[in-house]
Amino acid sequence: MMNNVSVISVFFLAGLNETRHYRAILFFLSLLCYCIIILVNVSLIVIIILDNNLHEPMYVLLCAFCMNGLYGTTGFYPKFLWDLLSPVHAISYFGCLAQAQVMYSFACSDLSILAVMAYDRYLAICCPLEYHSVMSKQKVVQLVCFSWLTPFCIMATNIFLTSRLNLCSQFISRLFCVNWSVVKLACFPAETTVNNIVAYITIIIYVFHGFFIVWSYMYLIKTCANSIENRAKFMQTCVPHLISLLTFLVTILFDVMTMRFGSKNFPQNLQNFVAIEFLLIPPIMNPLIYGFKLTKIRMKIFSFASLKVKQNSCGLAVMHSEI
Repeated sequence: MMNNVSVISVFFLAGLNETRHYRAILFFLSLLCYCIIILVNVSLIVIIILDNNLHEPMYVLLCAFCMNGLYGTTGFYPKFLWDLLSPVHAISYFGCLAQAQVMYSFACSDLSILAVMAYDRYLAICCPLEYHSVMSKQKVVQLVCFSWLTPFCIMATNIFLTSRLNLCSQFISRLFCVNWSVVKLACFPAETTVNNIVAYITIIIYVFHGFFIVWSYMYLIKTCANSIENRAKFMQTCVPHLISLLTFLVTILFDVMTMRFGSKNFPQNLQNFVAIEFLLIPPIMNPLIYGFKLTKIRMKIFSFASLKVKQNSCGLAVMHSEI
C-alpha cells in the first residue's frame, strides 16, 4: 500500500481555472490593490518611525500591525500576479509549505497584535497612573516580538507535521497554499490525527485571544460610560481597533468556515473571493482607518500634504518669475 505513494514535488493550484476569460482585468485590479496596500502601509510606517512624537506604545503597535500586513500580502500577491500571467499555475512543494506558513502566521500575528492593542487601551483608560510604568518601551518591544514569534513558531509546528504526510494528489482547489488544503491530500486519514489535534489546539489558543479582546472592550465600554473624558478617549483610540478587529474576524471566519465546512457546490469565483478577503480588505482598511481617526497621525498627514502643496506653489512661482 505504501508503494503506491509517489513523492510530490509540485502542486497545481486549481483556483484560477475559471478566470481565464478575464485574467487581464484581474491582474490589473490585483496589481492596483497590492500597490495601494504597499503605499498606505509604508506611508504609515514611515510617518511613525520619523516622528519622535509618535514613539508611543499605541503607535509602535500600529507600526507593527502595518508591517505584519506587508508581510502577509507579500506572501500572496507576487505569486498570484505571476500565476495570472502564466498558463500553468504551479508551486513547488517547499514553496507551498512556505506560503502556508506565511499566510497562517500573518493571520495569527494580526490577532495577537490586536490583543496587545486591547491590553494597551485597557491600561491607558482604566489604569492611567500605572500606564507608563507598565507599558515601557522595553515592554512594548517584548510584546511585539512575542506577537510575531509565537504565531510563527506555532504555525511552523503545524507545517512541520504536514511535511511528514504521504500525499496522493497534486491538486489544490485554491488560489494559494494553506495548511488545511495540503492535509486534505493525505493518502491515509489516520496519519492526520496529530495534525488535527495540533490544529484544534492552535484554534483554541487564538479563540482565547478573541475572547480576551472582546472582554477588554466590554470592560472599557463599561468604564467609559460614566465619564465624558473617557468616552472621548474611547471614541478616538478604541473605535479604530474595534473596526480592525471586526473586519479581521469577519474575513477570517468566512474563509475558515468555507475551508472546513464549505460546500463544493459553491461557485469557484465566490470561493476565491472569500479566500482572499483577509488579504485584501484589512491591509487596505486598517492604515486608512488609523490614519484618519488618530489625531496625531491625521495632523501629520495633513501637515505633510500642505507642505508639499506649498513647495509646489513656490516652484511654480519661481518658474513664472524666470519666464
